[in-house]
Amino acid sequence: MNTIFRASVSFLILGAVTATTLSGQQPERNPFSQNSAVSQAPQGYTKEGVFGHKAMVVSAHPLASQVGAEILRHGGNAFDATVAVQLTLAVVFPVAGNISGGGFIVARMANGKTVTLDFREAAPMLASRDMFLDSAGNVIPRLSTFGHKASGVPGTVDAMVKLHKQYGKLPWKALVQPAIDIARNGVFLTVREAEGLNEVRESLEYYNPGKTYFLKPNKSPWKAGDKLVQEDLASTLERIRDKGRDGFYKGKTAELLVAEMKRGGGFITQKDLDAYSAKWRTPLRGSYRGHTIITMPPPSAGGVGLLQMLTILEAQPLKEWGVNSEKTAHCMIEVERRVYADRSEYLGDPDFYNVPMKGLLDQQYLRSRMSNYSPDKATPSTEITYGKDVRSFGSNDQTTHFSIVDPEGNAVALTTTLNGGYGSKVVVDGGGFFMNNEMDDFSVKPGAPNMFGAIGGEANAIQARKRMLSSMTPTIVEKDGKLSFLLGTPGGTTITTSVLQGIINIIDHSMTAQQAVNTKRFHHQYVPDIVRVEHGTFTTEVETALQQKGHTFRNIGTIGKLDVILRRADGSLEGAADPRGDDMAIGF
Repeated sequence: MNTIFRASVSFLILGAVTATTLSGQQPERNPFSQNSAVSQAPQGYTKEGVFGHKAMVVSAHPLASQVGAEILRHGGNAFDATVAVQLTLAVVFPVAGNISGGGFIVARMANGKTVTLDFREAAPMLASRDMFLDSAGNVIPRLSTFGHKASGVPGTVDAMVKLHKQYGKLPWKALVQPAIDIARNGVFLTVREAEGLNEVRESLEYYNPGKTYFLKPNKSPWKAGDKLVQEDLASTLERIRDKGRDGFYKGKTAELLVAEMKRGGGFITQKDLDAYSAKWRTPLRGSYRGHTIITMPPPSAGGVGLLQMLTILEAQPLKEWGVNSEKTAHCMIEVERRVYADRSEYLGDPDFYNVPMKGLLDQQYLRSRMSNYSPDKATPSTEITYGKDVRSFGSNDQTTHFSIVDPEGNAVALTTTLNGGYGSKVVVDGGGFFMNNEMDDFSVKPGAPNMFGAIGGEANAIQARKRMLSSMTPTIVEKDGKLSFLLGTPGGTTITTSVLQGIINIIDHSMTAQQAVNTKRFHHQYVPDIVRVEHGTFTTEVETALQQKGHTFRNIGTIGKLDVILRRADGSLEGAADPRGDDMAIGF
């Protein structure tokens, strides 16, 4: 390992975010204290863009962004920084950052080549179609969302090793070490992370009897500025540093994970860990107003849905109508309603189900989906179904996202998840990391909603070794054959519509990256038949007009946390971090 590089990164970590500096003294200022601006809830969703001439990292946590930027400054490329940021998030952002979850990568090389890497979790070999149903065929509450049975086979570490082996420049150990240092020396909690751990305290105690992970001594509540030390996680990361894939899927960590599953009646075995493999897949490509859209194929439902919606909306004068206007919102809601109906029927793991991709993306088919659209009234979801003739066309949640562009021009958009916040709430004893609750993303019963309200059928039914459907939609956009911008977000089923609005804000409404991120959002997903909105998304006049058309609204707080990097006309980069979270952009 390059000792100068290691010392520089360690200085960054130990001097800025742990309880002691290199000299062993208390730091004079806690960057995440209650009074720190970075840890405060947004007031009106305002944040300024960050600019750089060479490189940019935007992630959900300031420390992860700092580590990624430091990797780039010391000669690493976007793929090196991706590994370092992913593993750092597992330490500083436990609500969604992970080594035991999964996700998707969409990447564009400086030479224009594009690739996608699917590291979605898989159902264990012992999984079965009706595993979450009782003897009467009813869904057993909480079984697919909490506890040991809710976990799929993790994909994150396998993917990071594959990515580094294929495209990395710096030594593997140098990329893992920053996360180890942070875990062992401690990280100050932000307001949001302190509140998040307090909210799940009872679940942590219930599903982890006898363990003290993520619990404050004497059961007192966490507060912003408290230090979280994760010694067992540091040891787990050391095994990954020293042995790569085998440091997680074999040896002591694997033994701890399998023992934890046995202890709680989970299904993951050593055979599952041995068999798991992240998969390189062919990117989906579409177009929108002269831009090329590069996004994730199934088992992402997001990429397909995004291209469907953009294809339909391209015929509409959205720029003329304006941002979040009555006409724009009504049209977009009606498009979303129909696309999510298709999602419920046709999308699943392509290795197990014949997804009718050509039909779903066929322009004639998509025009037919809008045949009963009216500009004057909402179409009730009870009158909408999936496109039943799709195969006749085209014959010819808690998640996190980060975006990286390196000095060479390589770009990576990565969305990763444990599914729900803090996953299944199970922490592997001796390993110190949360397990995912991704099994809930299968259709546990046709027509039964998952934790995000999404419904599904045969295409997404549970099957051993199958990958569950996901809404994650990491996306890269080109203009005239050159990188234009990249983006993604967490948010469960709201992910795809948030990415859609980000793209439309930049392309149709000529916004800067930060303006596109700051703009209020809305979402419709077919079922339930409501429009989810952020407070203040629409003016009173617009909302009244939409209600008169038949739309019903529900304020759900914030929607998504878009992290965007935009290549400006002069070649410089604008990094836009979402003010809805602790997200930070760092460029140079």
